[in-house]
Amino acid sequence: MIYAAVLAGGAGRRMRRYDLPKQFLPLGDKSVLVHTTEQFIINPNIQKIIVAVPKAWLLYTRDLFSRECAPGYNAGKIVLTEGGSDRNASLMAVVEKIESDSVINDADIIVSHDAVRPFLTQRIINENIDACIKYGAVSTVFPATDTPVVSEDGEIIREIPVRSTVFLEQTPQTFNIPLLKEVFASLTDDEKNILTDACKMFVIKNKTVRIVMGESYNIKITTPFDYAAALAYIKDGACDGE
Repeated sequence: MIYAAVLAGGAGRRMRRYDLPKQFLPLGDKSVLVHTTEQFIINPNIQKIIVAVPKAWLLYTRDLFSRECAPGYNAGKIVLTEGGSDRNASLMAVVEKIESDSVINDADIIVSHDAVRPFLTQRIINENIDACIKYGAVSTVFPATDTPVVSEDGEIIREIPVRSTVFLEQTPQTFNIPLLKEVFASLTDDEKNILTDACKMFVIKNKTVRIVMGESYNIKITTPFDYAAALAYIKDGACDGE
């Protein structure tokens, strides 16, 4: 079975909107969260969508989907669950929710995506699924366009990597669920507290992570500038792609 995990557990403090988490901000005629989730609703390969949100926003989210999703959308395809304290905790909360509702099989896959990346395409979803079937772990990336530098103290450059070898990580990140559980269980408590990226868990445990190319407009809405850019994209139809 192929699941989608829409991770909407954050409070969005960098957005400086304390009344409404960024995943619920309006984006055109729908909220950011609904724009994102609808990409999984319309994908025929996704059989179940688990949306992880803060506990205090569970009822709000349920009402939001009822109000904003297209008429006749498959409400039974969406399940809500309480998110965790960070991205990995929310992802594993989704896995626990799946386990509580059904038996996980060896071939089951989870496509995990930031709720605040609403310009996800069907191509990216499908390539993640195809690559995960073959390799077990996948990350969506985009080539760095500026020259990257490495600084350990934020003051002095220690290294300048070759730009052609550097990519910026986006989402989705997609995993074979039994393999994800195995890798997570192998982490120490310190590693679980430090690591915030699921693919890094795989890398430090010497597991192969395949990459899928993302898009320049597959942005994460984190700051007011990002939100302004997203509003412009919606207005201009700049992200109408497959």
